[in-house]
Amino acid sequence: MKKIKSAVRFLYERYPLMLLIIAVILTLIIETLGRHSFIGAVSFMCMHPLVFICNMLLIYVVISLSLFFRRRIFATCMLSLTWLAVGITNGVVLANRMTPFNVKDMSNLEEGAQIITNYFNTVTIIIACVAVGLLVLGAIVLFRKTPKLEGKLNYKRITAIVIVIIVATAGAIEGGMKTGVLDTFFANLAYAYRDNGVAYSFLITWIKTGIDKPADYSAESIEGIFTGGELGDDGVYTPGEDDDLTEADGRCPNIIFLQLESFMDPERIKNVRFSQDAIPNFRKLEKTCSTGYLEVPAVGAGTANVEFEAITGVSARFFGPGEYPYKSVLTENTCETVPNDLRLLGYSSHAIHNHRGAFYNRNTVFRNMGFDTFSCLEYMNNVVKTPKNWAKDGILTEQILDALNSTEGKDYIYTISVQGHGKYPTEEVLENPVITVTDAPDEESKWAWEYYVNQVYEMDIFLGELIEALEDYDEDIVLVAYGDHLPALDITEDQLDNGNLYSSQYIVWSNFGLTKRDADTSTYEITPQLLKRLGISAGIMTKFHQNYSGTPDYSDNLKALSYDMLYGDYYVCGGSNPYEATDMRMGVKPIKIDEIVQIGEKYYIKGQNFTEYSKISLDGEVLKTVYLGPTILALNEEVNPEDASRMKVSQVEKNKEVLSTTE
Repeated sequence: MKKIKSAVRFLYERYPLMLLIIAVILTLIIETLGRHSFIGAVSFMCMHPLVFICNMLLIYVVISLSLFFRRRIFATCMLSLTWLAVGITNGVVLANRMTPFNVKDMSNLEEGAQIITNYFNTVTIIIACVAVGLLVLGAIVLFRKTPKLEGKLNYKRITAIVIVIIVATAGAIEGGMKTGVLDTFFANLAYAYRDNGVAYSFLITWIKTGIDKPADYSAESIEGIFTGGELGDDGVYTPGEDDDLTEADGRCPNIIFLQLESFMDPERIKNVRFSQDAIPNFRKLEKTCSTGYLEVPAVGAGTANVEFEAITGVSARFFGPGEYPYKSVLTENTCETVPNDLRLLGYSSHAIHNHRGAFYNRNTVFRNMGFDTFSCLEYMNNVVKTPKNWAKDGILTEQILDALNSTEGKDYIYTISVQGHGKYPTEEVLENPVITVTDAPDEESKWAWEYYVNQVYEMDIFLGELIEALEDYDEDIVLVAYGDHLPALDITEDQLDNGNLYSSQYIVWSNFGLTKRDADTSTYEITPQLLKRLGISAGIMTKFHQNYSGTPDYSDNLKALSYDMLYGDYYVCGGSNPYEATDMRMGVKPIKIDEIVQIGEKYYIKGQNFTEYSKISLDGEVLKTVYLGPTILALNEEVNPEDASRMKVSQVEKNKEVLSTTE
């Protein structure tokens, strides 16, 4: 017995070293789960030792807290389990989606519980529940069986050891950030986790959020940004009053932005060859339309941040690593946007997206961004899907025309496509593809590129059909079309023609002969530059970009102004936010009930603009519904005849969220 106690004491005296070894093992396990490859994890450790050490130290800090407990083995197991839970969850998540597990997912646990059946079958869920139960039981047994350190603990010595570990870790992380070993901006969470490690990436997305407050932030510093008389006589901006709303050329056309999911010129890739040109329409447009490279804030994913920049004029790089303003500040706050600015000129604003309306909180965020309508997948009929179950973009031509025809005045339409979305299959999926890959580095990349390039080919056809439909429209129209980011195909800088992973391509087309002006630009500048060409200078953010782009303090002042209007005191507008959320209507075409019909014991609702997502509801409860067509729905359950007259139609997305309900 004495020997056992002596061994335990010996073990505990060298426990910090043991914890270091455990931290290394845990890091390897977590990276293996995140990469779905032990070889990949070992390669990461060998090829990026400094990054691996930083991740290991972060884990070491957490499990070193076990030194304060008498049952150190039990405490170590429990603290290690927290990191293992992150690693296991991340591995499971990455098996089902492109974006790794991050802190924002933990704030959406209720939504995650609602959609868990979309990813896992019943047997898998039961197995997971049993596994959790066994873990709890194992923890209880472990607590009872593990040895307990006797005698007094030297808390001063333990505290000193833990402080040394924390300081060393903080120093390593700070040094890694300053030297560029660790990234501080994540254009793509999946790539960030791969390059920076799971532990660091997970924690940094939690710790660093929002825009940092400028050191000299004050009403005077914000007013000092504007030296050209853009503000009123009182040194503040008042929307409408301090805007020149007279168009320079007497023209305020309809403005359409078309953000094409993962769209790029495949010929930009040096080591992949194709049987024919995938983008003949886009290439033809480049010859006659304004064009150039577009600097975007994302690679492989991050669509929401690209549209955020184009609609607000704010750089997504100002925010925390991997942060989406759509999931943070804009869920509750309003701010100046293009829809708010153009409203001063009588524009109506429409958002269109052929995907889920609640994805990235767009059904909430677009209200805060000033849109009048939002047409998403749940309000579209005759949607054709890709083999990977994404809506094809051809449906968007009809949606854009519907938006144009929905008002008598001018329209601003922001359209977000989805057809080119990954993940791309690494095996043969397409039968008789129009375009084949004739040369690729390996078999898996060949099939991924072949799938992708055929989606791009169809997206290019859609672009051509859209412009053909807009050419003869009886109102002036300007269209800005661009890819939101490069596809998630592990493209490296040396594979690209210009070596820039953040470069997309854009064209500016019009049906009234807008002069061709080629230039490279960024997503947050493209709208102010277009409006300047149209003679429009409404909105203080627009004025800032138009008048101060290229000046020495441009980036710093843009960051300060962005902070003021999103997190600060709105000094630029006199201390109050003048922008309010809109009463945004879901869908351009209103869903209406014409009559409720009873045939025998069955009820039917006749009406207008129903879709497959239309469900009969009663007092807020969604009922079992059979979609029979755009004008008729059938109720597939019994209701009290006295309640039938109160039935309504709700648009319900696949995760059961109700997007709208008829009056």
